[in-house]
Amino acid sequence: MAFTLGDLVPDLLGTDQDGREVRRSDYPGRKIILYFYPKDNTSGCTAQACSLRDGYSELRAAGYEIIGVSRDSAKSHQKFITQHELPFRLIVDSDVQLNELFGTWIEKSMYGRKYMGTERTTFVLDEEGRIERILRGKEISTKEHAQQLLQHQ
Repeated sequence: MAFTLGDLVPDLLGTDQDGREVRRSDYPGRKIILYFYPKDNTSGCTAQACSLRDGYSELRAAGYEIIGVSRDSAKSHQKFITQHELPFRLIVDSDVQLNELFGTWIEKSMYGRKYMGTERTTFVLDEEGRIERILRGKEISTKEHAQQLLQHQ
């Protein structure tokens, strides 16, 4: 199953780097940028996270909260957050349930080898938790992701 524009996403999204539940209802009256990325501390994922960090105050001022999602462990997320001073939560999706629910767990290919992995995808949720925008794969500019999101509010 993959969510599409206008779909209402579930309230419970997962568990963050500190083992706390992450719920949409934790952010009443706010829009949520829920972004799925392949792996902590890789070049593209670090560039994307740092872009969102650098644009964090502007995004918050525009009414957004940011939540990242990857398969990495809580320990990996904690290290990633500390190393890059990330001001937002990261969901641990080691069982890929959230990736599968959102349709971001796809077959990929590198050097002719096929494998399953996370498609870099950003979902913008409105204040009620409905998907109002989806950016996938090459549509996402990792180094300028915050500005990309702010330009199309």
